[in-house]
Amino acid sequence: MSKQTLTLPDDQIDARDDAAEALTPDQTFLRELGKRVREIRDRRGMTRKLVASQAQVSERHLAHLESGEGNVSIVLLRHIATALGVSLVELLTSEGEDTVERRLIRRFLERLPQHRLEEVVFRLMRDFGHEEAVRRKRVALIGLRGAGKTTLGVRLASEIGVPFLELDKEIERETGMPISEIFSLYGQSGYRRIEQQVLERVLRDNAEGVISVGGGIVSRPDTYDYLLSCCFTVWIKAQPEEHMARVIAQGDLRPMAGNDEAMDDLKRILDAREPMYSRADETIDTSGEDVETSFSRLRQLVSS
Repeated sequence: MSKQTLTLPDDQIDARDDAAEALTPDQTFLRELGKRVREIRDRRGMTRKLVASQAQVSERHLAHLESGEGNVSIVLLRHIATALGVSLVELLTSEGEDTVERRLIRRFLERLPQHRLEEVVFRLMRDFGHEEAVRRKRVALIGLRGAGKTTLGVRLASEIGVPFLELDKEIERETGMPISEIFSLYGQSGYRRIEQQVLERVLRDNAEGVISVGGGIVSRPDTYDYLLSCCFTVWIKAQPEEHMARVIAQGDLRPMAGNDEAMDDLKRILDAREPMYSRADETIDTSGEDVETSFSRLRQLVSS
């Protein structure tokens, strides 16, 4: 009897699959799983004996699984998936849920080196996590102080009729403390956690808006990825000399206070952050430009 079960022909299994009978959800799942295993094995040109041997399960056990009568453990199922050269997710995905496109994407991801996966995941989150039309309703301006984020952001928000929000001021309002005091009490890691919480609240409460974001947000990848996936982001940049000159022109002498190497420090920060800032959707370099020119470029990018 066991020998007959072991050598049960595939056409008999197919006939059983086609039989009109009422199945419970669990029975349906087992039938689909068995059919999936058998189809993958057939595509690989592998005998049942070979798969059973490589998966370290009995041929009889595999025959029961393929017939839809087995109740295999997740560990053994993982062994079978490995023997067939597919992922466990692919094995468990029903035929109705799986498509050629899904399989191609999975195989593409499986071939990627680990260091490229983060970039791919980010792009998928940004381009497909939110519909593009929804994401563009919130414009986030990123970059260091002095590039022109506030000047351009206030004007853009006024023209398109949406709120203008500065994340730093939202943090101060929510905590009741100036930024410098938050850093003093909680350190940079504590501040970044608060920044993430406030950003999530701002985006949750504002389906539309222009948001000016502090340049250091890129130092926390999960927060920055969230911003990029939820907003149309524009890096407002300038040459280091213009950054410094504009901040000082605003009456803030802190960048130069007691630091003869302030310009070198600023250049190092810009160099280190450039790869992260470059992940924004668009970039506007305001160096040597008047406000009208920079704003015209920003307005065109947002409306395109």
